[in-house]
Amino acid sequence: MGVAVGFRRGRLKSIYQVLRGKDMETGKFSAQRRDEQFRVLRGAQAQVLDLTHWHEFLKCLLAAGYRSDELVGSETALVYSYAFFLIGLAQHEIPLQSLRPLISRFFFAASLASRYTASSESTMEDDLSRVSRAKDAAALAATLEGIISGMLTGDFWNITLPNELETSSSRNPAFLAFVAAQVRLDAPVLFSCDGMRVSALFDPALKPRKKALERHHLFPKKWLKTRGVEDQKLTNQVANYALLEWPVNAGIGGDEPPSGYVPKVRARIAPDLWPAMCAGHALPDGWETMEYCGFLAARRVLMAGLIRRGFEALG
Repeated sequence: MGVAVGFRRGRLKSIYQVLRGKDMETGKFSAQRRDEQFRVLRGAQAQVLDLTHWHEFLKCLLAAGYRSDELVGSETALVYSYAFFLIGLAQHEIPLQSLRPLISRFFFAASLASRYTASSESTMEDDLSRVSRAKDAAALAATLEGIISGMLTGDFWNITLPNELETSSSRNPAFLAFVAAQVRLDAPVLFSCDGMRVSALFDPALKPRKKALERHHLFPKKWLKTRGVEDQKLTNQVANYALLEWPVNAGIGGDEPPSGYVPKVRARIAPDLWPAMCAGHALPDGWETMEYCGFLAARRVLMAGLIRRGFEALG
């Protein structure tokens, strides 16, 4: 993208000075330089606002499993991923069939690892500097893959991510990535008698008055309270959530433990579908009879593993 080339020597916070025609090395202003920078900006603006480019970029998000704006927790990661998409498309002329999986992987990784949450400008400047040094399509791909590898290390998958899932925030990037991975892996909706898929109920074309999917407490809060578990950081932990179709969720009361209500629900489900449901929702074998805190710890590890499989499925 032309703007990346034109502005790579100036920090993002100094773009105003660059557009005034300032040479960032000498500090001198020039009308000729000002006109040249505005020419670069006009060309970049045309690329950024091209709806065809934007729609092709949205396909990268769909391929990554982020089929709804509800799943996009970081608009900054979205904007910067679009910038790298345009650099690959317009500057390096990478074919869409090669560019799409690369950007899908980058957006998934940047969202999951909260890359641009803190010190986003300095991080973006570093990333842009590395990208600007890429001389061709292969070098750009290697650069972005290098950034991804730096985010998603072995320790991240095995230690950091399970710990990140120890949260009660449903907007936590790890939980959003978990749902995106379910979409990508075509997981069935839990307790769905007809094998409805999570991806189908996140279809952007659906505009229901009532949300097609609701968060369900696998171990009901009311029942947990009778067992002395009242801390919302425990009862509302994302490892206690599963997405259910709202009629099914409404039909499950809050007084019974999973050992009580699961056999009733399971009796309506084809036997061969149950293992796929549990696997698609990162549920341990026999989870409905487990002790609650042990269940949370075991499921966090399985959730991290499912997120990793969703990411690796991007190619």
